[in-house]
Amino acid sequence: MKHFTSVHDVGDVHELVALAAQMKAQPRAWESVGKGRSLGLFFFNSSLRTRLSTQRAALNLGMEVTVMDASGGWQLELEDGVVMDGNAAEHIREAAGVLGRYFDLLGVRMFAGLHDRQADYEEHVLRRFLELTGKPVISLESATRHPLQSLADLLTIAQHKAIALPKIVLTWAPHPRALPQAVANSFAEWVLAAGYPLTIAQPEGFELAPQFTEGATLAYDQGEALRGAHFVYVKNWSAYHKYGLTAPQHTDWMITPEKMALTANGKLMHCLPVRRNVVVHEAVLDSAASLVLEQAENRIYAAQAVLYQLLKTL
Repeated sequence: MKHFTSVHDVGDVHELVALAAQMKAQPRAWESVGKGRSLGLFFFNSSLRTRLSTQRAALNLGMEVTVMDASGGWQLELEDGVVMDGNAAEHIREAAGVLGRYFDLLGVRMFAGLHDRQADYEEHVLRRFLELTGKPVISLESATRHPLQSLADLLTIAQHKAIALPKIVLTWAPHPRALPQAVANSFAEWVLAAGYPLTIAQPEGFELAPQFTEGATLAYDQGEALRGAHFVYVKNWSAYHKYGLTAPQHTDWMITPEKMALTANGKLMHCLPVRRNVVVHEAVLDSAASLVLEQAENRIYAAQAVLYQLLKTL
C-alpha cells in the first residue's frame, strides 16, 4: 500500500480489518514501529473524530504528530502555468514539496464544494498532494470518499455481525444543509468490496454516483428496505445528478424506533456528527441498538492499521 485514498489502495480488505481488530485489542503493542517517524496532518476543513483519532493512532505507534488547520485561509494555487497575481500566495508545488521534506507520512482533508461536480470528482487537491509530496499520503476525507471512516465501519460490522453475510442497509436521511456524498460513496464501496450484500435506500433523485453502487440493490421505499436488516447505516447526502441539491422537507425519512422495529434486531450506525431528531430520533441513538460511539472509537484502530501499513513502506 503506497497511499491510502480508497479501498482500491488496499490489497485485502478483510486482512486490514483483522489488523485493526488486533490493534484494538492491544493498542500499544506496536509502539516501537513509528519511533523516530513523523506524521503531518493538514485540514482544509475542520474535524473532531478524524483529527483526534488519527493523532491517537499515531501516538499508539510511537510517532510524532503535527497538525495544521488550514481552514482559516491557507490559499494555494493548484494550476501550473498561471500568473500568481491573485489571492493565492503559494503554489502547491512548493507547499507540497516542503511538506514532503518535513514529514514521513502526510494526511490531507478537503471537502467537496458542491458547486461543480466535475471539479469535485476530479479530486484535484488530493491528486496534487499525491503527485508532489514524494511521501505516502492518507486521505482524511476527500470530495468523494472517506476511507478511514469506512474502514472503521467495516471493523464495527465485523465485531457485531451474528452471521457471515448480514443484510446491510445504507439509508438517506434528511438534513437542513447540503452535505457531500463522500461518506455514503465510501461506505458503499468498502461494503461491496468486502463481499457483503448492500441495499441503498433513498428518495427519487438522490441516487449516488453509479461507480460507487454497482452491485448494490437500490430501493426507494425505506420501510421495505429496512425490513430484516442487521445493520442500518443512516446518512444524509446531497444529490449527485442534480448536484448539491438537498431535501430537508423529506422528514419522513428520519430513522425512528418504529422503523428500527422493522429490522432483525438491527444495529444503528452513523459516522457522526448527527442531528438528533432530524436524522435519527434520540430514542434510537440512546438505545442499545446504537453503535455510533463504538464506530467513533474504532476510528483510532482503523487509522492505526493504515499508518502501520504505510510505515512499512518507508
